[in-house]
Amino acid sequence: MRLAERVARLGTETAFAVSARTAALAAEGHKVYYFNLGDLNFATPRVVVEGAEAALAEGKTGYCPNAGIAELREAMAQVTNETHGTSYGLNNVAIQPGGKPVIGKFLLSLMNPGDEVLYPNPGFPIYESMIQFHGGVAVPYGFKEGEKNFALDLEGLESSITDRTRLLILNDLQNPTGAECSPEELKRLAELAVEHDLYVLSDEAYYDIRFEGDSQSIVSLPGMEERCVILYTFSKKFAMTGWRVGAALGPADVIETIIQLNINDESCPNHFAQYGALAGLKGDQSEVQAMLAALKERRDTAVDLLNSMEGVRCYRPHATFYLYPNLTGAMAAKGMDYNEFHEALLMETGVSACTRLHFGSELPGETQRYLRMAYSGIDLDQIEEGLTKMKAWVEG
Repeated sequence: MRLAERVARLGTETAFAVSARTAALAAEGHKVYYFNLGDLNFATPRVVVEGAEAALAEGKTGYCPNAGIAELREAMAQVTNETHGTSYGLNNVAIQPGGKPVIGKFLLSLMNPGDEVLYPNPGFPIYESMIQFHGGVAVPYGFKEGEKNFALDLEGLESSITDRTRLLILNDLQNPTGAECSPEELKRLAELAVEHDLYVLSDEAYYDIRFEGDSQSIVSLPGMEERCVILYTFSKKFAMTGWRVGAALGPADVIETIIQLNINDESCPNHFAQYGALAGLKGDQSEVQAMLAALKERRDTAVDLLNSMEGVRCYRPHATFYLYPNLTGAMAAKGMDYNEFHEALLMETGVSACTRLHFGSELPGETQRYLRMAYSGIDLDQIEEGLTKMKAWVEG
């Protein structure tokens, strides 16, 4: 069979391959500590479950409007207006089967073949995959270690803009680094978007996974509401990764195109799951707050243990549930490259993590070495046990 040429450009999310390898080891009886995948081991809040159960009981199991149910679209617009200072209405919202489909539909709506798209690297690997699969040119921009967190390489980003650049993908509160844009960085990005007539995908999957301070959005800056599409997902805040409910919010003409893509791709979002999401938005938030408190405790424990290891340093990000420790010294002491260190860490200690290479190829000039460690799916006692074993191995 001769597959379409575009298939050769289709990437993947290799963190799932790490999960498969880890699961196989666990099935063989090995003790494993799951820092590898950004899933959540918290129950979906009861208010969400009850909302979906009530919808099921009422027969909400057939087709629904292609854009999603009006009640959820209106609630999404209202909540976003309150947090972002936007002026969205129902026509600015298209419900999606998760957050990830927003990436492809944003590109299909706004990118022509040959257009250049700026995307973060290290970053969520589906950005690059979808850009290339749909015929665009993926142009990476990177990050630098700052005083308290990673900072955008704004100079590198700006120098990459050409007369073919059309789109910018921004994942503030970032996977995998936990990086958070400063107000100055957001302001400069907005200026560049206006100056070069760029449309922006603002991936805000982790906007509500926050432990200190307040999240900010580029959409809130002057001139950006009309040139941004927000990627929203219920997966993180409401521990709904398997429910597959998300949303695209943006200019009405772009959202209308995304709705048309809904019709072509999946007809409509899951009917009854949307009522669960609606109940989550409007209902009691105590379980969400309890989850955030538990995640913060996990973060602090993991950061402290990582920073106690020789040859390791780690920021304490204010948002997301990822850590991106620098292990350059530890890897050099072991005389190992990424793949050797990753495999030895798993086999010698049971700690399963991802490396920087799971989030894009290294950029020219990179000399530092990193792991990405998710603490969303591992309990506090297992964090302590696993990282204590890792410390003994790193320093042994």
